[in-house]
Amino acid sequence: MADFNTIARPYAQAAFKLAREKNSLASWSEQLAVLAAVVRDGQMQAILASPRLSPAKQRDLVLDICDAYLDDGGRNFVALLAENRRLVALPDVAAQYETLRAAEEGTLQARLISAKPVEDSVRDAVAEALGRRLSRKVSLRSEVDEALLGGAVIRAGDLVIDGSVRGRLSRLAASLNR
Repeated sequence: MADFNTIARPYAQAAFKLAREKNSLASWSEQLAVLAAVVRDGQMQAILASPRLSPAKQRDLVLDICDAYLDDGGRNFVALLAENRRLVALPDVAAQYETLRAAEEGTLQARLISAKPVEDSVRDAVAEALGRRLSRKVSLRSEVDEALLGGAVIRAGDLVIDGSVRGRLSRLAASLNR
């Protein structure tokens, strides 16, 4: 999928501004998540990227699939994106919206990537420690990547803490090659 960060930014900001004014940040998160999931589909990407499909037909297609999950603001947002042929940017719009929402609410989404599954108590302790370090409420999602060999990697926004065996071996190899 192409990178639509620049295209998505003004739409995410507009959606966030509207959601904040209407005090519906969570509702917009849900709507954008549904829209992004539908648009992420490979077949849908191909259909929406086709210049033969008019903006009105693109709008109708997305609304036919997602209408039950959208309020009037969400429907209007789909119409605006379709009119400007920007529906394919919805996954990036949703991601940027979530970043804006997290900043507004003082929260941070983070990932704990480990070689083996992590117990809930360990995940909670890591989230609490990371929250103290970053002065934010951290929501930590666990993932397993057996290629790490051992240890873990924490990704929180631009912050990456690599405590994995693979990362340590890479740093050792780099220092030996100097």
